[in-house]
Amino acid sequence: MIYLLRDHATKEQMNEMLATLNSYIKLAVDIEKGILAAGGELHADCEAVLLENGSRQVDIWGADWYPLTQEVGYESLINIRPRQNNRSMEIQDPVIRTRVAQIVEQLLGNL
Repeated sequence: MIYLLRDHATKEQMNEMLATLNSYIKLAVDIEKGILAAGGELHADCEAVLLENGSRQVDIWGADWYPLTQEVGYESLINIRPRQNNRSMEIQDPVIRTRVAQIVEQLLGNL
């Protein structure tokens, strides 16, 4: 199940998102709006939810959330963007990484 989160996830939402991959959650984060879509099998599925809800592709970055360690992973195929100077699956810009981490921790952290 993919959730579009504007507010902190509930315990029930977290459990449903974890049901797909068990130990971590795939996400797409809109760094401009400060929201994310989480759950599902592919980062692209989460990205699609954000796009359907008015996000711009240039503002969306793929990441993973590891709830047991409260850590963010920054690798996703949707992050390969030569036009935005990101030629890797990993988010290379430290400013974007920081913004992704802030949003993920705000909406998914400490549960």
